[in-house]
Parts: sequence; C-alpha cells; structure tokens
Amino acid sequence: MDAISSVSGRAIPFGAKNVDTDIIIPAKWLKTITREGLGEGAFETIRAAPGNVFDDPANAGAPILIAGDNFGCGSSREHAAWAMLDLGIRAVIAPSYSDIFSGNAVKNGILPIVLPQEAVDRLMEVARGGDEITIDLDTQTVTTPFQDRYTFDIDPFRKHCLINGLDEVALTLERQDAIGNYESRRAGAQGWLATGTNI
Repeated sequence: MDAISSVSGRAIPFGAKNVDTDIIIPAKWLKTITREGLGEGAFETIRAAPGNVFDDPANAGAPILIAGDNFGCGSSREHAAWAMLDLGIRAVIAPSYSDIFSGNAVKNGILPIVLPQEAVDRLMEVARGGDEITIDLDTQTVTTPFQDRYTFDIDPFRKHCLINGLDEVALTLERQDAIGNYESRRAGAQGWLATGTNI
C-alpha cells in the first residue's frame, strides 16, 4: 500500500451518522475480483440524488472525507475501504468508527481520525467554504488556514504501518530473514515435514 504521512486538500463535507458499509459500497459491487473501479459504486445510493456532495465538481479529487458518528458500521466488508481508496479518499475525520472498518481502513492506507464533535462541526464549516484542510500524521494534527489546530490520537503500530506503507504482507516480509532462518533450521531438524515422508 502507499505510505501516508500527510494529507492536504479539499474535504468532502458529508457529516452523516451511522453510515454502514452497505451505504459505502452496496452489496451488488462485491462480485468483482479486483479492487479497481470500486470507486464508481462508492456511496452509490447517496450519489443517485442530484446535488450530492460526492459528485459536486468542487469536491472532485478531495482526499479527505468528514463523516458523522459510527462511520463504517454494519458488515465487515473490506470492499468499503477499497471503494473509498479508489474514490481518492486517503483520510476520514469523524467522532467515532466501527472497529472493523477502522482496522480495514488502516490496512488499506486510509487514515481514520477521531475528533470531538465540536471539532468535526468546525471542519465541516471549513470544508463547506471550500478551504483546504491539512492532516499531518507525524505530529498527529489537523489544521486549517484559519489557525484551527486539532490533535488526534492514533495507535503507534497503526501509525507505523501508515507512515511506512506496510500492509499485512509487507509486515510479514519485514521478517523474511527470520522466517528463512526458521525454515532452514526446521528442514535440518525435521526434514521429513518438508518432504511429506511418513515415518
């Protein structure tokens, strides 16, 4: 996955609460065998309404989504994170998330930021005004051109993975030498396991 240390740009002022993964990506899109193109189905039911924030030309390419409480609730489909990433979203700011969605987001290179409702409300105002928001993962801050500055907490391991672009495969490959050494020792001591020979 792509590393992420900062995100800056327009934010989509969505703000809806209890948005489940079926709203993020409807079930009919789960038949695909690739992650590419899922952005087309992202928030499909909301985008069917004229004048929605996702299809507003002013928000085209916006890398930040501002959402409401309990974002990503519902089923555990990882496609929700894939669809948002394909839509160009690299960070979400909300008061709370479903635990499974939050984990899936990080594993796919999306930064889920938790801020108090008052801060989210203020960032919604900034986003509606068309001004950029800047997120710095290293300093764990969200800032605006109007001197707003909010700090957020993040698990150190999740931060490490995002800054270094490490998904689960990459994390395993970091231990490639140790895994190879173990396999060599095991083959020497228990070679019959590798060959499948019965004793």
